[in-house]
Amino acid sequence: MMRSLWTASTGMAAQSLNVDVISNNIANVNTNGFKRGRANFQDLMYQQIKSPGAEASSAGTQVPNGIQVGLGVRTASVDSIFSEGSFQQTNNPLDLTIQGRGFFQVQQANGETAYTRAGSFSLDATGQIVTQSGDLLQPGITIPTDAQSIHIAADGTVSVTQANSTQTVLGQIQVADFLNPAGLTKLGGNMFQPSNSSGSAVIGNPTENGLGSIGQGSLEMSNVSMVEEMVNLIAGQRAYEMNSKAIQASDEMLQTANNVKR
Repeated sequence: MMRSLWTASTGMAAQSLNVDVISNNIANVNTNGFKRGRANFQDLMYQQIKSPGAEASSAGTQVPNGIQVGLGVRTASVDSIFSEGSFQQTNNPLDLTIQGRGFFQVQQANGETAYTRAGSFSLDATGQIVTQSGDLLQPGITIPTDAQSIHIAADGTVSVTQANSTQTVLGQIQVADFLNPAGLTKLGGNMFQPSNSSGSAVIGNPTENGLGSIGQGSLEMSNVSMVEEMVNLIAGQRAYEMNSKAIQASDEMLQTANNVKR
């Protein structure tokens, strides 16, 4: 009977983590470029009371199914789902989206490169394009002070119209892609960094070699669906309650057995 107590406790722990992941998704429903998480679970090892194919009591016969009792559940992984979020028009020339595969590259304060799908950029005091946290977009592009308007093409080419109405090309935004984006390490602040699981960044120009195109004047929203998350939250809560009921039932059965013994 003690087996069921511990088995149900693993179920409660698993559903508690599941609700943690769902809560984070809901909290970031309006976070630009956010990618929702999904908890995956595996059953634990099984206690082999009687193995399938073991010799039965009758000579020369075998048990077809055996007796295998599971010992609960554990968290296998929390996946990042990199489906594309919806696009919201802002008409801000430095709000950018990647329509398709790819990540913007930014240089953090420590000098390391991080990657993001959140394309809400601004200009710093020197005219460089930076994130809302002040990290530099890579490759670095500086907008001249006399720029009248900024134009960013689908292939990432950045040009400006200057005071004399001349068009000047300043550079090209490149994007990075990964063989396994779900293996990226989350840093917070809408940033990711590579891991052994994600593979190294493959850098290229937008629209080339399967990379997405750049959209100017719009932002990619979170890919969280509130309806789906609410359904998952209710399911997780009910599963947690049922596991607690299993613990309660096991406790009552143990109590009954103790009373009989007395």
